[in-house]
Amino acid sequence: MPNDITPLDEFPLHQAPLPLAYANSSDRNFYDRWYFNAHDRSGEIFAIFGMGYYPNLGTKDAFFLVARDGKQTAVHLSDLMDQDRMNPHVGSFRVEVPDPLKRVRVVLEETDGIAADLTWDGTCDVVQEMPHVLRSGSRVTLDAQRFAQLGAWRGTIVVDGEEIAVDPSLWLGSRDRSWGIRPVGEAEPPGAPANPPFEGMWWLYVPMQFEEYAVVLIIQESPDGHRTLNDCTRVWKDGRVEQLGWPLVTIHYAPGGRTPTGATIRCTTPDGTPLVLEVESRLAVPLHVGGGYGGDPDWIHGTWKGEKFAERVTYDMADAAVQGRFMFGCVDHVGRATIDSEEGWGLFEHFCIGRHDPSGFTDFFSVAP
Repeated sequence: MPNDITPLDEFPLHQAPLPLAYANSSDRNFYDRWYFNAHDRSGEIFAIFGMGYYPNLGTKDAFFLVARDGKQTAVHLSDLMDQDRMNPHVGSFRVEVPDPLKRVRVVLEETDGIAADLTWDGTCDVVQEMPHVLRSGSRVTLDAQRFAQLGAWRGTIVVDGEEIAVDPSLWLGSRDRSWGIRPVGEAEPPGAPANPPFEGMWWLYVPMQFEEYAVVLIIQESPDGHRTLNDCTRVWKDGRVEQLGWPLVTIHYAPGGRTPTGATIRCTTPDGTPLVLEVESRLAVPLHVGGGYGGDPDWIHGTWKGEKFAERVTYDMADAAVQGRFMFGCVDHVGRATIDSEEGWGLFEHFCIGRHDPSGFTDFFSVAP
């Protein structure tokens, strides 16, 4: 019998009668992932990066994407998964956790001209999000737990010999940790057609950092506008936590597509006071153009690429073929927000794929007037 006991099994961490080397689910789509973003307040540069482990696929991978000057350049790394979970790394990419839930360090040793050494300091407590669950017929396609946090970055990013200083007085960002089940890796055999068929999905994720607090909003809707996830929280630096009710959202789409220029989000504090969040996009980065998220035709998280795999890819965002991808995947924006006269910065993430009755989109190809 193979010995699958790892050093982690020395600690009282178990949630199932299994070694920690095993996921509690045999679903091939089980995953465990970090997501990070970093930006200054100019809207001229956006770095998005992360790493994932896929125990039932036997693989792990990482990516580091830099968007600026009309281009998106990404490094992809992949390898066999090992059980050294206290030293998470994929090739030249690693995550260090010197102070859990407060400080994280991310390092990419030079790979095809891209390198980074970035340290994150959380500016508020982490937010445990509501569980994310979706089904297709009787099958669970998404069952994930996440936590989110806002913070500041310090360190350097290097692109083809140019060193970019990352100053925490200017560079902010958000991060999340998520684990559970979501589609990853190679496409599975489809079986019978879905009944009812997939018609679309609407998603909004807005973690924003203000001077004294952070707002973390997540909304997910089905094609008829039925809200399947509603989670909006304000976390104060002094530790107070407020739920902000049932936000009413207006997305401001640019004509001829589905890329938003901003959004108006009307929330309510626990005492009934209206709270209006005005959000604008400063730089749009489609995660399915080099980022490996759903709809990326070149690289999908969890896909087996072979041992010690590494590559660099660059996309010209003015290319018509790249422009045509925007409305079929998730787009992350450097977001600037205001609440009354207060200014905040963070992530404005949105996609609307397929039909969404409240937005007036009737199918996968309809666009904003």
